[in-house]
Amino acid sequence: MLRSSDFRLVYQKGFRITGPLFAAFCLKREDAGGPRIGFTVPRALGKAVIRNRIKRRMRECARLRLGALPAGWAIVFNPRRTVLDAPFDVLGREVERVLLRCSG
Repeated sequence: MLRSSDFRLVYQKGFRITGPLFAAFCLKREDAGGPRIGFTVPRALGKAVIRNRIKRRMRECARLRLGALPAGWAIVFNPRRTVLDAPFDVLGREVERVLLRCSG
């Protein structure tokens, strides 16, 4: 997802899943397009280098597990600072937990 209107729609009409590493907002869309994923990292988490590293880690975890998500879903991840220090497998399990909850 890239447009702010898409993000706003997910925030307003979707449901929230919280965890120790991030909050995720999920919305089942009306159109049957492929799954869409977005990331929002606030400036409070650090400078651009830190925020980009957080996004890269989240994006890779989501990419590896995107096949588990059925078409038509939109998910926005709001990572917390703990994503930086979390082992990659723990981060992957948390992302998978969100994707399974959306698909089930």
